Amino acid sequence: MKVKQERNEKHSEKHPEKHSERHRKPSASRVHWLIAIFLLALTISAAFSFFSQELLSKASLFGAFLILFAIIAIGIFFDLLGVAVTAAEEKPFHSMASRKVPGGAEGIWLLRNAGKVSSICCDVVGDICGVISGAAAAVIAIEACKSIISPSETVFQLLLSALVAALTILGKAFCKQIALDNSTAIVHGAAKVIWRFKRIFSRKKTKKK
Repeated sequence: MKVKQERNEKHSEKHPEKHSERHRKPSASRVHWLIAIFLLALTISAAFSFFSQELLSKASLFGAFLILFAIIAIGIFFDLLGVAVTAAEEKPFHSMASRKVPGGAEGIWLLRNAGKVSSICCDVVGDICGVISGAAAAVIAIEACKSIISPSETVFQLLLSALVAALTILGKAFCKQIALDNSTAIVHGAAKVIWRFKRIFSRKKTKKK
């Protein structure tokens, strides 16, 4: 062991650049990933906020509640997908890919990037939906209580915000076990969606040529 350590020390002394590069590469890739995830979160958050505000401003009270529950459902769905990606195994997808089953190769790609996919689904989309649903609940409470005195408006706003939080937590807790029990089917479903999009874009490219 001592001989190996001495050799490694001598090698690092002779080639300090190579030794430092090995430590720099992971940190550089992490920085790139953090920048990418920040920009993605910023873009998705801005888009979700814009469209939700536009829809809420034009919708009736009943329609506003439907939009609110749709935002909650999107957050729960992406959390379900994020959990499924981390729980699924590659073996079934290798079998699908060898038989050229649609979504087989895409499923392998999702699982090999499970950390990033899960981060995007749970941390980016899931958290953004949580923030936007809370903001939407506040807007709905204000619109619903325009004719009521302010103390009642505050109480209704608090109750609606609490209901949104409780529904989100309940939905994620309920779907987590479903994601663990049906991880392969869920990942395959997402992979097939990616496969279909790839086919659509490839057709458009061939038509242009």
